[in-house]
Amino acid sequence: MLSQQEARKEETRTKILGAAMWAIRTKGFAATTVDDICRHAGVTKGAFFHHFPSKDSMAEAAAEFFGDFANKLFGSAPFQSEQDPFDRFMGYLEFRREILQGTTAEFTCLLGTMVQEVHLSHPDIREACQQSIWGHVETITPMVAEAKAKYAPTAVWTPESLALHVQAVLQGAFIMAKASQKPETAIESMDHLIRYVEFLFSENQENRS
Repeated sequence: MLSQQEARKEETRTKILGAAMWAIRTKGFAATTVDDICRHAGVTKGAFFHHFPSKDSMAEAAAEFFGDFANKLFGSAPFQSEQDPFDRFMGYLEFRREILQGTTAEFTCLLGTMVQEVHLSHPDIREACQQSIWGHVETITPMVAEAKAKYAPTAVWTPESLALHVQAVLQGAFIMAKASQKPETAIESMDHLIRYVEFLFSENQENRS
């Protein structure tokens, strides 16, 4: 159990990372300042630098924080109760579609936002983003594998490749939504992805009841 002091430290760190998620998804990594983050978190710059020696180190921690946040969100979502693996996978995709609401800062991916900006200039941040993106892929690959084993066992694609493709489509959808400033653009991409996944499994559709 954490002591009171340790709990306060953890609370401050969480506030900083939560504020960073909001600020970077709103303004981008380069345009976000430490002052922006501190102001939104309600902490001093001294508190910021007590937890993170630099903005870059904070961004690396934010990538892991966002990955954990996403995994908890999807890990407790309603589709997890589906017994059939195909229904569970489709429920995941439908859930991803349902949460495309509000401003782009509310539903787009911190990881994709940062990695687009820094993949050449900040390799440590790029690597942290990749680890979190691939980490989420690893959480959905087992249900894709179950669905494939049951309904498309002879298909040439692999569960890992389809799980990665889902993430690629999502990241592209986020970019399109940012360009248009309309969540509907991303929703349409998800509709196409859902139809595509249904098509992949259609060869064994008669086995689903």
